[in-house]
Amino acid sequence: MENRCWKYAGLGRQEADDDEMVDMLAERRRSSDIGHALRTFRPHPYRGKNPPSASQLKAAVLASHDVRRVMVEVAMETGSSPELVRAQAVAILNEMSQKLQLGFVRLMGFMLSKVLKCIYSNIYVNMDALHMLRKAAEKAPVVLLPNHRSYTDFLVISYIMFTYDIPLPVIASGLALAGMKFMGEMLRRCGAFYIRRDIASNRLYCEVLSEYVKSLIRTGFAPVEFYIEGFRSRSLKSLMPKIGMLQMVLDPYFKGEVDDVTLVPISLSYDRLLEESLLARELLGIPKPKESTLGMVKAARVLGEDYGCMYVNFGQPMSARQLCQGEIEPLISIEVPEMHSEEKQVCLNRMAHLIVRIQERGSFTSPWSLMACLLLQWLPSILIQTGLPWRRLAERTLWLKRLALSFGARLNWPEDVPDFEVMSSALALHYPSVRLEEQRVFLVVEEEEVPAGRQPISAEDNLASMAAAMLMMASYRNQSLHLFVRPALLATALSLSRSGRRDEIFASFCFLQDVFRNEFIFIPGKADEDFEEACSLLKKCGALDVTDSQEVTASEGGAVEMSFLRALLKPFIDSYLVMLRFLSEQDAHVIMEQDFLPAVRSLATKLIISGDLQTYETLSSDVQKNVLAALRRLAAVTKLKASGKAYSVDKDAVRRIERTLSGQIRP
Repeated sequence: MENRCWKYAGLGRQEADDDEMVDMLAERRRSSDIGHALRTFRPHPYRGKNPPSASQLKAAVLASHDVRRVMVEVAMETGSSPELVRAQAVAILNEMSQKLQLGFVRLMGFMLSKVLKCIYSNIYVNMDALHMLRKAAEKAPVVLLPNHRSYTDFLVISYIMFTYDIPLPVIASGLALAGMKFMGEMLRRCGAFYIRRDIASNRLYCEVLSEYVKSLIRTGFAPVEFYIEGFRSRSLKSLMPKIGMLQMVLDPYFKGEVDDVTLVPISLSYDRLLEESLLARELLGIPKPKESTLGMVKAARVLGEDYGCMYVNFGQPMSARQLCQGEIEPLISIEVPEMHSEEKQVCLNRMAHLIVRIQERGSFTSPWSLMACLLLQWLPSILIQTGLPWRRLAERTLWLKRLALSFGARLNWPEDVPDFEVMSSALALHYPSVRLEEQRVFLVVEEEEVPAGRQPISAEDNLASMAAAMLMMASYRNQSLHLFVRPALLATALSLSRSGRRDEIFASFCFLQDVFRNEFIFIPGKADEDFEEACSLLKKCGALDVTDSQEVTASEGGAVEMSFLRALLKPFIDSYLVMLRFLSEQDAHVIMEQDFLPAVRSLATKLIISGDLQTYETLSSDVQKNVLAALRRLAAVTKLKASGKAYSVDKDAVRRIERTLSGQIRP
């Protein structure tokens, strides 16, 4: 895969066009890294103006009407002097502000060139979209919206923009990174501005942050980059978007202070993730290591590993004005500057979900992701003890490749390499997860070391190792779930419905969407379109028949597709049913979140050990929290505000959801 330009195997609907992905590391391997770092950087700034300095930006924030008003109100509420409150605001700004300096960007660029060439064979970027981004940055403030899967995401966007002479972004980052010795300040001088978590109760902090972000947009200081999902996804699925930062960057447009804001969704995809085992353990409740420079140095061992390719797909720049007026996506038809607060929240929520959907459509699905989808549909005992015939897995993967392409997938599957070589390479790349032995594929499970004098490993210890291996494989499966989730919901709705009537199947489809809205991304108010898309895709692959009398039935020739799709959703259904039964059967009508999650994990552990539960997803903290969020949304549990993280449980509602999800009653 040494070619510089490479066409991907599949195109994802209208977003794909025929854009070539160019390997930006090819030039780095041919020329000097120091020469690249010291090259003349020629960006075209917003409207050709020189942006304000970092100190001028901070002065503008402190002088703004809204910040001065909140400082006065906080002083009155707390009894503090105005000078003390102003000093607090200055301290917040100093802690938060970036200090973007080209010299530090050059130093970071030099180091990144060395590191990226070691761990990735290629980094593919779509050049036409970069040209559009360069032009867009001259005309309107730009907001970059990448998905967040790896720590690598953080600076690779800046590295690309430096390489191709596009204004460097300032990047919203968690405050934990600021505490890294040397690196925290280095990142700040490469454009990071640091934000605390859980700031809702701190009015002064919220106002300073909001004004700081809005000042970046008003002045066109630099493109603003942030993760609309809020956090790094530990499961590699898309997360429910957060709209707080999106509202901040769009407020200057809402208030008529800028003519427009350009939004650029970015899809980052990885063949293999640097943090793969760490993420799986986090899902099992093992705290992640604290970010530190020493930890980063210790992690340098990854430089000797092969992590395959990275794909950075810049989406088409989108005008916030056109989005809000429905000219690009006809889901928002309100003239935004005249919106009421509630209407604005609806608009922002839909826009945020749309951005995540575009990120999904722009992502590249790896051969290993397809293989993981299939491997997880066999019993864990088979994967460990007898293994799966390699040829059978390869043949099924080629079948799934054809299905994925018919569903509009972008596959990072080189067309000039034999299929079996592509799959063999994917298997070899993921040696921490699987091994090929005597033409059979086995799951790799790390054995726990038993210290001297300790009791032999228990069933629970063995289960934890097995769960980490299964969740690591599930994370790669999750990278392709967005391709199949709508047809999978329809396939499952058909099995839940007692007739082939379209309206009954649609009701089951909508019920499943409501239950799994925290697991998968659905644009609010678009259930009709999702259902039609699912019908269209299943008809396209010959798995669905729709009659003139509005009867919807599975076709005789589509049994394989339907079985695969239902099995894809089954781990989530089984996990939700376990937690629903737990809530419906316990005596207490009030639960504490800190008690609920360990209790569910303990129950799931017992069920897996006994053989009554085959899915390890139930042990995932993300799935457990998603169940709780879904039940709150469906009014089956209610948060008790006076009791912290306590919830009142409506057992009748919980049982009704459980019985519907298991097919006992209609939605």
